Amino acid sequence: MTYVLTLIGALAKAPLTTAHIDVARRAAENATASPGEADWLADGEACDIPFQGDASAVLSIARQALGGLPIDLAALPANNRRKKLLIADMDSTLIEQECIDELADEIGRGATVSAITERAMRGEIEFEPALKERVALLAGLPAAIVDKVLKQRITLMPGGRQLVQTMRAHGAHTSLVSGGFTAFAGPVAEKLGFDDFRANTLLSGPNGTFSGHVAEPILGRQAKEETLRTRLAEHGLTHCDALAVGDGANDLAMIALAGLGVAYHAKPKVREQADAAIEHNDLTALLFLQGYRREEFSS
Repeated sequence: MTYVLTLIGALAKAPLTTAHIDVARRAAENATASPGEADWLADGEACDIPFQGDASAVLSIARQALGGLPIDLAALPANNRRKKLLIADMDSTLIEQECIDELADEIGRGATVSAITERAMRGEIEFEPALKERVALLAGLPAAIVDKVLKQRITLMPGGRQLVQTMRAHGAHTSLVSGGFTAFAGPVAEKLGFDDFRANTLLSGPNGTFSGHVAEPILGRQAKEETLRTRLAEHGLTHCDALAVGDGANDLAMIALAGLGVAYHAKPKVREQADAAIEHNDLTALLFLQGYRREEFSS
């Protein structure tokens, strides 16, 4: 099988150079692979090196050789690179925050909720009970506070709109699937241009405050995988046609199922199990992983 070793440099920190490419080519040769000619996807930013050989060995040796540099690497099959379905997590993936942490901070419980969020995202505790525990701490918070948090605290992850719009321009379907809340997922999905979204619903009491409960069934790890399966069936696709991206343990099932599962600035457990991990770059790196050239990106 033919693979592609993709190098993506963090342009703002250190541009990708021909010297880096030469190091990667030698790493492939040291792994007894046969590298082809380098193909630049963006000058100083991203480059493909096709090769035949052991993808895991090539990636491991290349990482060691380029260790410490702000360069993301991935070794992926050369066939079917451009995916026809994007399914993406929201919190800490499409936005730079965890919405529930920001809500809790409005009533002085941010540190408590953030600690639970971190454990859940690392896979140390189950997502569903952890969500219920955190939502209970929001009881009495005015529901109208969501608008304030959206405007003042929530920022989009760089490269997200380019990722969504570029894939849509090339015929892909795009779905935002969040263990967070519809009150945030709806506006975020609209800003980024997603085709659809799914998330959990915070329940409110008669006095316009959050009740401390979330609607059942909770959209967690299994529901994300089921959503991916549903979207594939709806569009007549196979798992090889899907790209799934997330950062937390509740994203693992959909990342494992997708033909290309990407850990984005993710927890260790997610990085270990994903097909590719992006640590140094923004979300446009997911386009380079699919072989898109910079000039093909939509604004």
